[in-house]
Amino acid sequence: MSQREREIAKAAREEESEDESDILEESPCGRWQKRREQVRQGNVLTIESTYQAMDTEEGVEVVWNEVHFTDPRVFSKHEENIKLVFEHFMQLEHPNIVKFHKYWIDSRETPARKTSAAETLTREIPAGETLTRVIFITEYMSSGSLKQFLKKTKKNRKTMHEKAWRRWGTQILSALSYLHSWEPPLIHGTLTCDTIFIQHNGLIKIGSVWHRLFVNVSAESPRTSLRSPREEQTIRHFFAPEYDVQVKDTTALDIFAFGICALEMAVLEVQRNAENNVSPNSIVNATQSLENPLMKEFIQKCLARDPLQRPSAHDLLFHQVLFEVHSLKLLAAHTFINNQYLMQDNCVEEMTKRINASAVMAEIQHQDRAGVQWRYSHVSTLELDKFLEDVKNGIHPLMNFSSHRPHHLFWAPHHPPESAECVKSPIPEAHEQETRKVIQMQCQLELHEDNTRWHLTLFLKLDDRLHRHLTCDLLPTDDSQDLAQELVWFGFISQDDCQKLANLLEETFKKRRGKGIVSASPPVMNRH
Repeated sequence: MSQREREIAKAAREEESEDESDILEESPCGRWQKRREQVRQGNVLTIESTYQAMDTEEGVEVVWNEVHFTDPRVFSKHEENIKLVFEHFMQLEHPNIVKFHKYWIDSRETPARKTSAAETLTREIPAGETLTRVIFITEYMSSGSLKQFLKKTKKNRKTMHEKAWRRWGTQILSALSYLHSWEPPLIHGTLTCDTIFIQHNGLIKIGSVWHRLFVNVSAESPRTSLRSPREEQTIRHFFAPEYDVQVKDTTALDIFAFGICALEMAVLEVQRNAENNVSPNSIVNATQSLENPLMKEFIQKCLARDPLQRPSAHDLLFHQVLFEVHSLKLLAAHTFINNQYLMQDNCVEEMTKRINASAVMAEIQHQDRAGVQWRYSHVSTLELDKFLEDVKNGIHPLMNFSSHRPHHLFWAPHHPPESAECVKSPIPEAHEQETRKVIQMQCQLELHEDNTRWHLTLFLKLDDRLHRHLTCDLLPTDDSQDLAQELVWFGFISQDDCQKLANLLEETFKKRRGKGIVSASPPVMNRH
């Protein structure tokens, strides 16, 4: 080995050693690795610490959140409810809600001395006491909070562009409408510009949905690090008037908080007093300063003092001020995206090449004056591609044009959290639900050399460009519906794609019908 090769090998070993030293802790199953670097994912009450972590299966950064309990009686009292609610959080699937991946509970006795600055707790806990940690993994939002974005924007301009305001408002309301449509409704309870995140592509996501779960629990634990009264006052204007007097939270709390967020998005910052607080008069003055009367009326409805007078998130999505995209255009785009697996990747470009640019695609005729015509040359292919990409990323949600369909939370016994005995596995657990859509699917059916068995091969392309190659031998009793449902059960495809795949399998089987599908072994799917 040459000197150069030895230096390269040494550098690789040192880099690997540094990477390993950055890992503070692993989840019991080994999938999630806690790093030294702490991150700030919103000014969230009750969260003891948030660390950057790595998802070793998907190869993406995530957030490792911890809530600490030092009083066993307090934790024991709320343990079942924490587990049940966290199981519900794992069911949430919405493009405008920060993804909740996994949770588990860890109890350990605090050591007699601290080992390193990175591993110390945020408050002193006497040695020998039992520390119970509720640890949960959430999506990492690298672009920061909406509050940070508004601060940066304020340096360059005095108001926010109305087009961006409408897009952001629609996405936030779409997420709230989704949460509120569950039965019983899921109430965020701490919606502020600090708990709303914006991605580089313009996608908005709301986080900290779990916050209200720990508020009452924390009050019973004397050593829990609650936010100071001073910090509480800086965001007090997001809380509805009934916040402190109402026994039971309602969805109207979130609507009021959204109204303040919408106001801050419009004016970039509401004036604060000497104590760094926002007074009711400042909110009124900021609202009156809005030049768009529809925007002003929209925000005033959200900020009504009587919670019964505030519209629902679903109703607000139909407000005139939010209609940026025509409903027919949006419906067509969503239909195209949902059925993209039937089309080629560059089908939009290929179709536009065959269109006569001077041809009229729409026209309005008037008897008393000249009509209006729109030609294909008026439509930009690049703008169309950008719009389709935005729809795919969730920037133009369809929920505001769909009927209200309540989601039901199944109050079944919770699944146990991650066990310390579980084995590290490089593949996802069985039964893990797939959420990505299949954009292309192909099916092949071949007869074995012994002419006694049929062999099925599936090629699937998911919306994140991941390819899956699945194979199995068929039994005489197998049918398309059962096979498709089995793929959903094993987590290879989402439930939304089940019927599409079943139809493809049925078409393939019809072509081979009458040739005798015989097999001596049950179908076993193999992932490659």
